[in-house]
Amino acid sequence: MLYPLEPIATIRSPFREKFATPRQPGLTPSVTATIEFCPGFATPEALRGLDGFSHLWLIFLFHHNWQKGWTPTVRPPRLGGNQRVGVYASRSPFRPNPVGLSAVKLLNIINEQGNMALEVQGADLIDGTPILDIKPYIAYGDSIPEANCGFATEAPGTPLTITFSEQAQRQLKNYRSESPDLETMLTETLALDPRPAYRRDKKDDQGYGVLFDRYNVSWKVTDVELIVLDIVPNTPETATARLRLKQHDPME
Repeated sequence: MLYPLEPIATIRSPFREKFATPRQPGLTPSVTATIEFCPGFATPEALRGLDGFSHLWLIFLFHHNWQKGWTPTVRPPRLGGNQRVGVYASRSPFRPNPVGLSAVKLLNIINEQGNMALEVQGADLIDGTPILDIKPYIAYGDSIPEANCGFATEAPGTPLTITFSEQAQRQLKNYRSESPDLETMLTETLALDPRPAYRRDKKDDQGYGVLFDRYNVSWKVTDVELIVLDIVPNTPETATARLRLKQHDPME
């Protein structure tokens, strides 16, 4: 039997691509996102009482993956991308039903002439992700401190040290009025090391690039740090250059 589902909202975030989007919520606390409700799914009445909760569960659709199918086993990045586990023992987006779940912090409820939106913090969702449902986070039932977390018992390893080249520093200064938090957001995001797991413990001479918010960002990783080389507004030309940086990456 089929059960039709209709998105109730869409999230707007600075993560424009799967590459470099955090793999879990809450890892980039400076990054905020906006949940824009679809017509008919939010009125002030529908959100009544939500301001009493500090955190929310977002149930969403992996819209970049839903047509790609699934396999019974996957290779989680936390295991180096080499060891397979069952899909139900992972948070892989390639699932029988491509549905995800993320906990976020509620910052603000926006009401602009009856058009409702939510500002949230710590979302790990790509811009444009369809939201299927929103539920309040309830600590006494949702938090289980003694839970056994299998192979993901700890937060990601030591963050990379982030350095901005002289050129990138000048660019950040130029963008400060329109994007005052850009440096902090990039530092938190890139410190998680978005590279494929199989590249992280090897000498890596490849350049990387990603579309973040309205900017194309390029960087390289040395033995001791990640160096942001260039931050330029997104244009067709800069997008083409960024794709050339990524074309040898079979994980993307």
